[in-house]
Amino acid sequence: MKTALALTFSILSMTVARGAEPPAWAYAIPPTPPPPPGSGANTPDTSLKHIAGTDLSFTRAQISNAFGPADWFPGDHPPMPDIVAHGRRPEVRACALCHYPNGKGRSENAGIADLPVAYFVQQMEDFKNGLRASADARKANTQVMIAIAKAMTDTEIKAAAEYYSEIKWTPWIKVVEAKTVPKTRNQGGLLLALPGDEKEPLGNRILETPVDAEQTEILRNPRSGFIAYVPPGSIKKGEALVTKGEGKTVACATCHGADLKGMGPVPGIAGRSPSYMVRQMYDMQQDTRKGPWTSLMKPVVAKLSNDDMLVIAAYLASR
Repeated sequence: MKTALALTFSILSMTVARGAEPPAWAYAIPPTPPPPPGSGANTPDTSLKHIAGTDLSFTRAQISNAFGPADWFPGDHPPMPDIVAHGRRPEVRACALCHYPNGKGRSENAGIADLPVAYFVQQMEDFKNGLRASADARKANTQVMIAIAKAMTDTEIKAAAEYYSEIKWTPWIKVVEAKTVPKTRNQGGLLLALPGDEKEPLGNRILETPVDAEQTEILRNPRSGFIAYVPPGSIKKGEALVTKGEGKTVACATCHGADLKGMGPVPGIAGRSPSYMVRQMYDMQQDTRKGPWTSLMKPVVAKLSNDDMLVIAAYLASR
């Protein structure tokens, strides 16, 4: 009888969790699709841009060139394989465009530095084979990633995996507990602070925003990181779930290592984007991400509510 009741409770818990709406703050879907590059009536900005710490300069078109984006700091990373630096026309955009040459990425995509080669390759295979998608079908860059993966060869995938695996993950996100946060605008899934000092209540969400909007959005400076504003008390609550499970999940260190920086083919999760982490937990829970290794995570996320995912991500990002 007790076993039957426990099973019923488990099923009900999973149903409640799976029935929740996607956490809008993590997916950050733009209210309307951004216009395609070059579609505006204004004259293109052809001036040379500069950033501190380098003598290099690039125009905006060079900075955002999908098949050869600006590399502001060539000395910060190993020599890039051609597929990372330039991609391959017409479908394969340069990895360095969205994920940066150093693999740090941004809140609307993923940080891929320091991922194990086997894990990286498997994720690309999952994209390619229809096993990894977004729980929110409006997440446009997921569809772009699927198209890129389908067009890449095994040799190109391995080259990218080996390159990014050599780059160690270093602090990129400052986590701040706060009740009020800067007002932002959504630019293609990137939440940018508005000019001035206007504030609004944070509420029950995480606001992940660039430290410097211009450095990230316009200049794509790979040394300019992010701030993640999280609700007061969320880090401590997340620590309890991450380290003890609290009857809802499994201690993350079991698979991801005592320091949460990865173990063998299992990726590191410490210090990563909280928006990205929540998207992945939710996608796994909703069965839109279902590759071979995802089966290990299914029971881990099955009972988690959106609030649980929020506090877990807050704690992990703070590590």
